[in-house]
Amino acid sequence: MNAAADYDCIVIGAGHNGLVCANYLARSGRSVLVLEAAAQVGGAAVTREFAPGFRVSAGAHLLQWMPRTMIEELALGAHGLAFAAEDLPTVALSLEGAPMRLDPQGIQARSPADAPAYAALNAQLQRFAQALGSMLSGVPPRLGTAARSERLALLRLGWQIRRLGRRDMRELLRIAGMCVYDLMQEHFVSVQLQGALAFDALLGTNLGPRSPGSVFTLLYRLAAGANGARSAPAQPKGGLGALSEALARSARASGASIRTDAPVRRIRVEHDRAAGVTLESGESISARVVVSNADPKTTFLRLLGSEHLDTGFVRRVSHLRSAGLAAKLHLALDRLPRFAGLDGAAHGGRLLIAPSLDYLERAYNHSKYGEYSAQPSLEITLPSLNDAQLAPAGAHVLSAIVQYVPYALGGGWQQARQPLLDLIVDRIEAHAPGLRASITAAELLTPLDLEQQFRTVGGHWHHGELALDQFLFVRPVPGAAQYETPLPGLYLCGAGCHPGGGVMGTAGRNAARRIAALAA
Repeated sequence: MNAAADYDCIVIGAGHNGLVCANYLARSGRSVLVLEAAAQVGGAAVTREFAPGFRVSAGAHLLQWMPRTMIEELALGAHGLAFAAEDLPTVALSLEGAPMRLDPQGIQARSPADAPAYAALNAQLQRFAQALGSMLSGVPPRLGTAARSERLALLRLGWQIRRLGRRDMRELLRIAGMCVYDLMQEHFVSVQLQGALAFDALLGTNLGPRSPGSVFTLLYRLAAGANGARSAPAQPKGGLGALSEALARSARASGASIRTDAPVRRIRVEHDRAAGVTLESGESISARVVVSNADPKTTFLRLLGSEHLDTGFVRRVSHLRSAGLAAKLHLALDRLPRFAGLDGAAHGGRLLIAPSLDYLERAYNHSKYGEYSAQPSLEITLPSLNDAQLAPAGAHVLSAIVQYVPYALGGGWQQARQPLLDLIVDRIEAHAPGLRASITAAELLTPLDLEQQFRTVGGHWHHGELALDQFLFVRPVPGAAQYETPLPGLYLCGAGCHPGGGVMGTAGRNAARRIAALAA
């Protein structure tokens, strides 16, 4: 190592994982510099104005998976994190009947026959989530090694599954690789309930309800919630950007330095190890360790360069599936929309348009052929209803994730953007009559836009598809699955590594602990 390095650690990217990683590294006594290309910290977890007076969480818009222990350890409350609303209800909208709140009371009211089955399945899935949750909060063990520590880690994972008992263990092995369509059909009668519960298995993925492995993604979300996180979504006061700002203040208080408007051009390599970075400005900064919060393709193929990696590894990274399939819609409204069948308080929750399994499967079908869905599925929030500072007095913001919008659209996005926007608004207005007349401004971010705005190849919010072949021991790819990379001194800490995306910060904390252990 270069004893005269400017810093012990440089973290590339001030997204939430990068800020968490920098914070824990600084707390371990290391000198840390975070370099962010944008003008503000947060990556996709930022709050910005998209129309005069209207502010919105640009990418992610709800907080659920960040462990409470992390929030407490980093003293985020003392650094400005507060919540406009917690324990937000999830409501399934339908044109065929009344909305259904997705909790035991709501299901009992709308589909009494499904209430016992929901209670039983939910209890079983929560047991599975508790068993799997411990896998998310640590470094995944390395396969194919005789090291005692790795074998013990594998045994601990096996014991977490074995202690479920024979019946639950057998059921977990049965359902983990199956499609969520079959699981929902097995347990529930209500098509409205089936579609709404399946939606969480598909959100942000390149999967439809009939895709094998879609139950696994549902288990992943539940496991993240079991990892000391909250059981229902929350809305930070000031949007997700307020969380990022609190993380930045906490990192600075721990001793880390943060520079914005400082895009990295290259990771420097000296004597076959990472030695620092060169900025787009030409400035060179040295460090003993470089940690990348960028997605794996950006890290290895652009910032590092394939000349420093073997051919097989470059091929694996190149073939990493990272094309996003979810868009983000922001609407500025001059009044509060009224969704049919909802009382005023329910408007402040999480609203789903996923009325059936067949609806979701048809929506997914279009994406296979480079088309956007004619009837997309949506997760809708009205953040200004809980947090008045996000919109002018009397006005409101609507924020929605639109599922099954392909990154690479056949024919390109130039002519297709407005037709898709109109289609989405029509779909929402079917549930909220008069919505279109209240719109004063609109912004639609396709996966291509997300790639360009947040510098993430493919515009995928997990930095790579979360699937059985890109998870745990092999995430993002074999050879870089324990936060280490083939180049000594270079590490990963972003959503592209274990355990994946979502605003949880676990990848950043895991990476910091790994680096502290290896680069002592």
